[in-house]
Amino acid sequence: MRSRKMSSPKGENVRPTPGRVKEALFSILSPRLEDARFLDLFSGTGAIGLEAASRGASEVVCVEAHRETAAAISETVDELRVGKTVKVVAAPFERALYRLEGTFDIVFADPPYASEIPLKMFELLRERKLLDPEAVVVFEHSARTILPEIPGYRCTREEVYGDVALAFFDPVDRS
Repeated sequence: MRSRKMSSPKGENVRPTPGRVKEALFSILSPRLEDARFLDLFSGTGAIGLEAASRGASEVVCVEAHRETAAAISETVDELRVGKTVKVVAAPFERALYRLEGTFDIVFADPPYASEIPLKMFELLRERKLLDPEAVVVFEHSARTILPEIPGYRCTREEVYGDVALAFFDPVDRS
């Protein structure tokens, strides 16, 4: 899937993660990916979730609020015949997090850079018990954004790639 061009509707609803950032992300996550449950929030083209599936994740859920964009991800899932592994949820993250069941090992969140940091997302992941005790939440954001303290989480790593930054969070209470 690394060389496949992902389809998405025209417009400003999608800002794909740059290739070198995606490669760095998966290099960091590779020890955790085999048989992982992977949640891709603010999915865009679905490229991150599909890449996780191609690298060994046992289940991937792509959440995308924009219906046309979610439909494009579903088309790609069908074309690639990965429907047994990849599920697409067309809903805002708040609604999606209330619908999801079980725990995830890896959560990747890439909200629009112009929006506020979705503290509610972090809160709901914990409140709904959607995080495995050893889970990691990866938050992609503009390198110009200084992240506040995220209640209930500890930032364990931050990597900057030009204008893009990846922050890695562990839930504080891992019991």
